[in-house]
Amino acid sequence: MRYIILLPLLILGSCCQPTSNTQKMQTQIDSLQNKLAHTYRPGFGEFMLVIQIHHAKIWYAGNAQNWPLVKFELDEIKESLDGIREYCTDRPEVASLPMIDAPLDSLGNSVKNKDLPSFKNNFVLLTNTCNNCHRATKHEFNVIKLPDSPPFSNQEFKVH
Repeated sequence: MRYIILLPLLILGSCCQPTSNTQKMQTQIDSLQNKLAHTYRPGFGEFMLVIQIHHAKIWYAGNAQNWPLVKFELDEIKESLDGIREYCTDRPEVASLPMIDAPLDSLGNSVKNKDLPSFKNNFVLLTNTCNNCHRATKHEFNVIKLPDSPPFSNQEFKVH
């Protein structure tokens, strides 16, 4: 008789335990989702500003034939573009990003070959492609040009 009473209690107790754990886990999931939803993610404009800085640095480093610095800055632009693709998926401009790949590759080849005339031509191509993308995405008011003063006074672009 005792076993008949204990068996239902054991079954009832074991059924209730997962529900309690499930509720705790759901509470944790909800809390983490809330935190994630409010975590800082750079916006499209922040990425573009960073790209613009690297663009200018490429120009000065390339004209100084500091090829390692140019390569570094090109890689930084590619990382920023990857960030846009990852964090700004809700922006329609993301669909136009592939137009920049060929000019970046061409500029990379100029750097690999340490070819200053080719570098300058491909940098102009990159700059024009940026502006073409801005026009295509209705941001024609944002015109990029060849830099005429270094973006930072505290960086040396010459090779040492």
